[in-house]
Amino acid sequence: MDKNKTSERTDMKFWKNLLNIVIESKDIKEFCSQLIDNVVSEFKSDGGFVYLIDRKHDLLKLVASYNPYPNLIEKLSFPINEGLTGWIVRTGETLVFKNACYRDDRFKLIDKLAEETYEAYLGVPIKDDSIIIGALSIKKRRPHQWKEKEIKTLEEICTLAGKALAKLQEIENSKKKIQMFDSLSQISTTIISDRYLQEILNLIVSITAEATGSKICSIMLLDENKNELVIKASQSLSPSYLNKPNLKVGESVSGKAVLEKKSIAVFDVTKDVLYRYPEIAKKEGLVSLLAVPMMIKGKVIGVINSYTDYPHQFTEEEINMLMSVAAQAAIALENTKLMEEKLAIQEALESRKLVEKAKGILMKQKNISEDEAYNILRKQSMDRRKSLKEVAEAIILANELK
Repeated sequence: MDKNKTSERTDMKFWKNLLNIVIESKDIKEFCSQLIDNVVSEFKSDGGFVYLIDRKHDLLKLVASYNPYPNLIEKLSFPINEGLTGWIVRTGETLVFKNACYRDDRFKLIDKLAEETYEAYLGVPIKDDSIIIGALSIKKRRPHQWKEKEIKTLEEICTLAGKALAKLQEIENSKKKIQMFDSLSQISTTIISDRYLQEILNLIVSITAEATGSKICSIMLLDENKNELVIKASQSLSPSYLNKPNLKVGESVSGKAVLEKKSIAVFDVTKDVLYRYPEIAKKEGLVSLLAVPMMIKGKVIGVINSYTDYPHQFTEEEINMLMSVAAQAAIALENTKLMEEKLAIQEALESRKLVEKAKGILMKQKNISEDEAYNILRKQSMDRRKSLKEVAEAIILANELK
């Protein structure tokens, strides 16, 4: 059989598979995962990576990997000015090595990655027209002279991938906004319900954790008498976290957020000198933290904390989302406090009416003064360890049963 025809059939099959990936992928992660799997297979490579640019923080983020590091997908990131991948996305040029790619001055070993075991390297920028989105690289453990056709094909693949990723990013951004609005809507519904305060706080942290993908989301309220922050709600069931000592205002990240009345993000709490309990964070697998003060009419009443279990740079949208949650949580607290005060006043008025009615019954029955009737009520309350209201209700009921 003609080798050229066999090659053409192989090319057609690959491009057909790639087209199906573009059409059928539901999100960026799925698309990139299938993309690198197919590319590595087609080029008979030993490994491959897809990194996308986080422009807000000038970082490259690993979104797909073929042999090895599946556990680092979406968790590994590094500055855009570092490594071979960084050079590709900065210049927008293809980078080719026949062997010993790890000896190049631009090469940088990331943490404990074993990239130095690869010899041949082919890296191509992923573009949407002239806008660079990221980079795709494939590698071989043995030296390999990359053919011109291989280089051109991978560049064509990355051009197609760039257009697909741009559309997927638009879709995912829209989905995130819808999810955020939905979560805020749920919180708003919770706030105007007649639930008790603790139940409201528990629902807020649960909804927020789900919307933001937090490992732990918690609400700490300010005890003004002690000038301390106390954990009042968290979707975490960890005793180590829930039983943490109270924080003084100005202490640790949450205390500083309250003192300065502004949001504070920490990339890694286990290494940050400001964070008070790094041992608990390590034990619970907590890494990045966003702390947002809860304020009502300019007054801080607490703080809401959102932790991830991997290094993460919080985006502007994520910060705004948590600020909205914090504002709504503060409204919930204020409304609940006002409602409790109103109920307390109503309860006091109701009790007073019952006591007055019971005094009238005693005065009539025993032909005694108002003070004497009240003293009888108070004595029975103390002797029976019942409230004045309960004693008054008993006297009224006994009178009605006569």
